[in-house]
Amino acid sequence: MSRQIDRRAFLRRGAAGAAALTVGPGLLAACSTDEPASDRESGPGSSPRSGGTLRAAFVGGGASETLDFFNGPSALDLVRARAWHGTLGNLDPSGPDGVRYGVLKGIDIADDLSAYTLHVRPGVRFTDGSRLTAADVLHSLSTLAAHSKLPVYRLAAANFDLAHAKADGDLKVVLPTLRPIADGRMILCQGNFLVVKDGTRNFRKGMPSCGPFRLTEFTAGQGAAFERYDDHYGHVPHLDGLELRSIADSTARSGALTGGEIDFAHDLSPVTARTLGDNGNVELVPTRSPYLVGLSFQMNMKVKPFDDPRVREAFKLAVDRQAMVRTVFYGKAEIGNDLPSIGFPDYAEGLPQRAHDPERARALLKEAGAEGMKVTLTTGPETPGMVETATLFVEDLKKAGVGASVRELPAGQLYADFPAYAALPLAGSYQMPIPALSTYQMSTAGGSPSAFGWQESATDTLVAKARAERDPAEAGKLGTQAQRTRWEDGNQVLPVFKPNLNARAKGVRGIRDDLFEQFPGFSQASLA
Repeated sequence: MSRQIDRRAFLRRGAAGAAALTVGPGLLAACSTDEPASDRESGPGSSPRSGGTLRAAFVGGGASETLDFFNGPSALDLVRARAWHGTLGNLDPSGPDGVRYGVLKGIDIADDLSAYTLHVRPGVRFTDGSRLTAADVLHSLSTLAAHSKLPVYRLAAANFDLAHAKADGDLKVVLPTLRPIADGRMILCQGNFLVVKDGTRNFRKGMPSCGPFRLTEFTAGQGAAFERYDDHYGHVPHLDGLELRSIADSTARSGALTGGEIDFAHDLSPVTARTLGDNGNVELVPTRSPYLVGLSFQMNMKVKPFDDPRVREAFKLAVDRQAMVRTVFYGKAEIGNDLPSIGFPDYAEGLPQRAHDPERARALLKEAGAEGMKVTLTTGPETPGMVETATLFVEDLKKAGVGASVRELPAGQLYADFPAYAALPLAGSYQMPIPALSTYQMSTAGGSPSAFGWQESATDTLVAKARAERDPAEAGKLGTQAQRTRWEDGNQVLPVFKPNLNARAKGVRGIRDDLFEQFPGFSQASLA
């Protein structure tokens, strides 16, 4: 049965109504890892629709939320965009190219790795009736993504010569590479490269779009409402509509779920998730490896004493990783080894696990002349666990003789001013689950602002060689060598990989089939 909603009333009550809800005291039970039944359709647009409006809650960015997803730093900005706009593709280990294509039907790579040819899927239409063409893809990449302030979107410009990219007719885009790369499909099809109409500069309600839903309402810091786009290419959504609500507090998201206000709660805190274990009306659906989020702390090598490798090693040795997994995540997380992308094929296996050695950390700090140093760790609740792990890390640093303190920013504000963030001496961060070499290219290579002063041309060269290697075995050797240098001398402490602890009402299905679990687009979701 379709659920009718008063959209304006929904936007008025927004987060305030949901935040008033609380979770009951029932405790315990481990997080379920049961795989939901697939709701994938048998053919394009052929499956029966469940109808109804699915209501989902996410951490937003408050008043800073924006429809311009190319410059929107909050999780909700990207979730909203994925419901609204078509994607080039998503990572899919089961796909023949390691991806599942979206508005593209395929990507060809030149034998000498000098160019990629993107083949646009024929028949994709925007909501204004116009056909999606190569010009739209080219504009989205070369004009909008290339000038984004967010590193994840600048990844295309870091690998492809977008100034010389061109449309070859209506259904082909030719992207010359800046250097030979064999993994370009993994860059372009990460699920976040979305397509808007050629000439788009301003993002607003009513603009042409080609995603699974049409945007009908939006209020920053409160929520957005959508209706199904019946001419969506390939797969017409099961749902009649979608509501995305901005609720920063994990307990409030859980309370909204148990109170029947929403059907899906994204990224709950471990404490909150445990309270749902005995609730027969909801299901916990944590993400699985490799779709785990790395929680890290970035040491700025442009700020003394983090320019000294002994200080960086001391901070890595000071952290008690097992205690973080045990106390913050109740054992439902994986210990990190100061490298991102655990679980992906190009992750450097075989490196020794970093020990917890506060005495050695104290000795290194004394040797570096940094004994008794003072530092502030700036973080925020951008994803559950960030503040809690930062608090424990500060206590670990104190045991090693560091005068450390935590500065917590409001939700959605840590990355809002990215240049200011990148200038912090010590900052909390989290890593999206994408392949290791793509992560390095996106956030570290060539002195990227998000590298916090790491600028090692020799490591950049190793990564470039690995990414230009067609032989997977040789690429793996080179990639592991590059990651070892980051492990030994790098400026990142990455102690924990945690799942997104999502929860849904009984009967909700198909969210995982959207293939980007951290930021779902709900294109295949359904209600009972």
